[in-house]
Amino acid sequence: MDYQPRLKKYYSEELVQKLMDQFSYKSIMEVPKLLKICINQGVGQATQDKKLVDHALEEMTLIAGQKAVPTIARKSISNFKLREEMTIGARVTLRKDQMYEFLERLITVALPRVRDFRGINDKSFDGRGNYSMGITEQIIFPEIDLDKVNKISGLDVTFVTSAKTDAEAMFLLKELGLPFKNQNN
Repeated sequence: MDYQPRLKKYYSEELVQKLMDQFSYKSIMEVPKLLKICINQGVGQATQDKKLVDHALEEMTLIAGQKAVPTIARKSISNFKLREEMTIGARVTLRKDQMYEFLERLITVALPRVRDFRGINDKSFDGRGNYSMGITEQIIFPEIDLDKVNKISGLDVTFVTSAKTDAEAMFLLKELGLPFKNQNN
């Protein structure tokens, strides 16, 4: 198999060296890498309408290019009319080539389609080198057919890296092409 995603090739050929120079790592094994991308969509109205979860699963599968799995409630919450073991969302975990493919589609196609886009928030790191962002409308992805959308909903995207600090993760993600708001540091 000769094919390799563009971002994966860029990471291995150029970015590893940049990271080693920037943070003065002694070994190539210390260099942080993108481990996985988790996409999650909660469907709050799923307690009233079961079809909403099916639509969310279909859309998530189209967006990620990998079959989405339903998320299931662990506890019953009577105020939300939620029962234990009820399906309330969809999620996908992308790794390896599919992860890099999704990241490239997100950066080059989806994010530029966001209305009034000024960059993504650079303060959403968790302190351990992982980054989370929310997307308010799933229709920014070209895979979604606007005529078939019955409800506009958002989704959360989490980038899990092997970086020890937020600064390392920020440098890694910025170099991979994520458009952060404050690009001056």
